[in-house]
Amino acid sequence: MKNLIREFGFSFISQKGSHTKLRKKVRSRTITTIVPMHRELAYGTLLGVLELAEVEEEEFRKVA
Repeated sequence: MKNLIREFGFSFISQKGSHTKLRKKVRSRTITTIVPMHRELAYGTLLGVLELAEVEEEEFRKVA
């Protein structure tokens, strides 16, 4: 989650249980993703978070 905020311009919106909602505005669009706040994420879960965030896996790994 920290990388999405620091490197990709997302901001914290809310938290419900162990899931956090992040959002950013790109031109006239709003991109929202939900991030489970677990110590480790399953690979498929990470890919789902990145897909919602419209961030490429390779790009994310460069800053992780």
